[in-house]
Amino acid sequence: MDFSQEEEHNNVSLTKFESMLKTNNVLFFDSSEFENIIHHYLNQGKVALAKKAIKLGLEQHPSSTNLKLFKVEIFVFENELSKANTLLNELYILEPSNEEIYIQKANILSKEDKHDEAIDILKRALDLSEDTADLYSLIGMEYLFLDQFDNARDSFMQCLEANPEDYASLYNIIYCFDFLDKNNEAIEYLNIYLDKNPYCEVAWHQLGRQYYELKDYEQALSAYDFAIISDDTFVGAYIEKGKVLEKLKLYNEAIENYSITLSLEDPTSFALLRIGTCHENLGNDDLAVHYYYKTVHEDPLLDKGWIAITKFYCKNKNYQKALYYINKAINIDGENALYSKYYAKINHRLNFLEEAERGYKRALDLGNYELETWLIRSDLLAELGEHEASTFNLIQAAEFFPENAEIEFRLAGLYFQLLETEKATYHLSNGMHFDAEHVIILEELFPEVYESLLVKKLIRK
Repeated sequence: MDFSQEEEHNNVSLTKFESMLKTNNVLFFDSSEFENIIHHYLNQGKVALAKKAIKLGLEQHPSSTNLKLFKVEIFVFENELSKANTLLNELYILEPSNEEIYIQKANILSKEDKHDEAIDILKRALDLSEDTADLYSLIGMEYLFLDQFDNARDSFMQCLEANPEDYASLYNIIYCFDFLDKNNEAIEYLNIYLDKNPYCEVAWHQLGRQYYELKDYEQALSAYDFAIISDDTFVGAYIEKGKVLEKLKLYNEAIENYSITLSLEDPTSFALLRIGTCHENLGNDDLAVHYYYKTVHEDPLLDKGWIAITKFYCKNKNYQKALYYINKAINIDGENALYSKYYAKINHRLNFLEEAERGYKRALDLGNYELETWLIRSDLLAELGEHEASTFNLIQAAEFFPENAEIEFRLAGLYFQLLETEKATYHLSNGMHFDAEHVIILEELFPEVYESLLVKKLIRK
């Protein structure tokens, strides 16, 4: 029976089975028909219908091991592991050489986090199987659960050797190389694989990624070109090639590759965003903002799109618009410290000091402990008349940046203003000791204090 006939036969069986469910008339199916029906429902995620088919199938074929194995699969899916184990033990007595029994047993052990035992069971199944590719793949996954990346990689390699078109295993092999930071070894492996499979676009694509990581952009371009020769509809290759061309500042060529992806499938927000960035780098501002707006139209929840628009308007000093769009980004990802910092800087530019201070505080709360963030927030608090809050902020900053003159001179100025002379003198002395040239901070931020200190000769010009 050829593929089309088999598919037609399966469709007839499904129609017949669903008709039986509607009419309650009991019809006969052979066990293989039930297996195909159950397999179809499980692939569709229709577990309730699969369970009905298993029940009816076992009523008509009570000795069918394959139907009982589907029942085990349902038990495992519903986390009824004890029932699954009991049934598997019964099946093992009847058919100790059935590899599927071992696979399901390993699946249960894996769900119980007994990955070493699962591996042992799967290795026993290897001796029973003529088609070992899937088993090596399952063993590789168990090794991944154990973070044994060398063993996982070797298992996936054996899988790929048994089935050279198992691209999931190829991806997993490269994932293991990546995790182990073995880019050169990955390149060597991929080249050996490509010698035997020269038109595998997936392997060329992965080879390009490895060269990209090593910043060998010319080799990366060559690999992506071969991926495209192997499959000129391979969207991923055009995307990655565009990224390399951007690194080489070949923005027009990058735009061309990103644009090809738009014609091959529905537009992606990533491609639209990259086209906008390329146009901005070329000075094509109108086209840049056009593509940025297309990006967020395509994916309104892509915060990077809103940030691109924010940066664009900041660069063009249109801070009112920038403020509008940074709020869009923050509404999507309110836990991003850099977005809060952008918000603070934009409000500062607009002279909205209270909002700016709140933005810097939020950035600090989210873990942005850069010195600049502490210092600007301190200056804003002082400008708002919150001198005690400003000193507290600087004391916190000093925990991250001890012996920093910029912090010490600010504390000195603030304490002199608060008439806490002893503390002020202490921090002034620290500042002069750490870096006397930063005394200019007092002159710029606290001119009255600076002049008074000159008169008292505590500092010299």
